[in-house]
Amino acid sequence: MFSIIIPTYNEAEQIAQTISKTNEAIGKHVAEILVVDGGSTDETIRIAKEWGVTVVESEHKGRSAQMNRGAAMAKHEMLYFLHADSIPPKNFTSFIIEAYKQGAKSGSFRLQFDYDHWFLKCNAWFTRFDVNAVRFGDQSLFVLKDVFKKAGGFREDLLMMEDQEIIHRLKKYGKFKVLNDYVITSARKYVDNGVYRMQGIFYRIWAMYYLGYSQQQMLQVHKKLIRKNKL
Repeated sequence: MFSIIIPTYNEAEQIAQTISKTNEAIGKHVAEILVVDGGSTDETIRIAKEWGVTVVESEHKGRSAQMNRGAAMAKHEMLYFLHADSIPPKNFTSFIIEAYKQGAKSGSFRLQFDYDHWFLKCNAWFTRFDVNAVRFGDQSLFVLKDVFKKAGGFREDLLMMEDQEIIHRLKKYGKFKVLNDYVITSARKYVDNGVYRMQGIFYRIWAMYYLGYSQQQMLQVHKKLIRKNKL
């Protein structure tokens, strides 16, 4: 049984599609959907409630805090973290269960963008490899609840790169598996900012993280360079 956790902040344009498509993709397994909101000022909460999912209003804004809040509220033993602008593959629960039976304690899917551009296809191709440096939250994340707790959950002091950081810790508590099917994620930031320009900014922030720059320094770059800079 699955608890699907979707952190949101002003996702009124996306959340209905995400909930609808996720419901269609669940397949035969029991699942709950928790939308954990970080203080949206648009219609995100109203729309999510209309779709009949559990809406949790987080005391703290930030994807890490919101996902930890969702995990704390989750009823089931398999947690599945999904971005608000991403759609899991059809019957994704069955793929995860099969990976679990083969010994996986956590894992993700490969990535595909909803925008036809050769450079994005090239970037997505690399997500097939089990390399931490190319593992991002857009690919979603499944993890057993007890493993998530042992690892300490997401670090709430991280405003960026929290998805990469947790992978290192999860792998200490069991096998991590990259599944062959694809999560389809929105390329809206690439469309808004230009494909090459956006990727250059992402590379810069990625490099800053591994070179030890502070979260605040990375956030300043994000806010300065990215149009519609919501994380």
